[in-house]
Amino acid sequence: MTMPDTSSRTEPFLPTAVTRLATLDWQHIESDLDIRGMAILPGLLDEGECRLLGGLYARRELFRRHIEMARHGFGHGEYRYFAYPLPRLVAELRAALYARLVPIANRWNLAMRQERRYPRQHVDFLAECHAAGQHRPTPLLLRYHAGDNNCLHQDLYGDLAFPLQAVILLTEPGQEHEGGEFVLSEQRPRRQSRVEVLPLHRGDVAIFASHHRPVQGTRGIYRVKMRHGVSQVRAGQRLAAGLIFHDAE
Repeated sequence: MTMPDTSSRTEPFLPTAVTRLATLDWQHIESDLDIRGMAILPGLLDEGECRLLGGLYARRELFRRHIEMARHGFGHGEYRYFAYPLPRLVAELRAALYARLVPIANRWNLAMRQERRYPRQHVDFLAECHAAGQHRPTPLLLRYHAGDNNCLHQDLYGDLAFPLQAVILLTEPGQEHEGGEFVLSEQRPRRQSRVEVLPLHRGDVAIFASHHRPVQGTRGIYRVKMRHGVSQVRAGQRLAAGLIFHDAE
């Protein structure tokens, strides 16, 4: 099977967010993911990168599908899934983040007694997705206006799913929109759900567990179920990008 060209459409800029990844404290990021199921990479994209990435929303030829959330009961707002080949920044950041996160994903699966292990390179993981019948790209842009929200959910798209994903806030709270906080919920066995609101700013990347994560308890490790969403936007326009590492059926 011929692999899709995920590398680049012609873009008016060179991505620098990918090179910034190497400067981050990945030991601290891994600790946050283990303890809280999430980690924030502050200011990974600069303002120019955020505006250029958000501006792609108007270019319909870059996308394979447009979703209006209200029609499907997902909330209110809309999003668009990119088509292959992905824009350069999206493709390179997706692959670079995967390479940083795959050791954590494999360690989590081992802790949860799951057999699945993920290859070191994202291109090899995509080959596994496509062999399993999951061919459609999942990176997306999301747009919300006043009154919009995104219900708590998981982004799985098929039997083969990577246990971590990322969201990038492209607009600045308090300047371009009000409200629209990113929300995580955690359901532990025989307990009430725990909710955490992430204080993101423009250019911040949130890494979080996409469906389950291991938690150390008094009797050993157990699995907790994670979901995510967006609270109601009170004013303005909120733009975000989502990086999901597996492809869809």
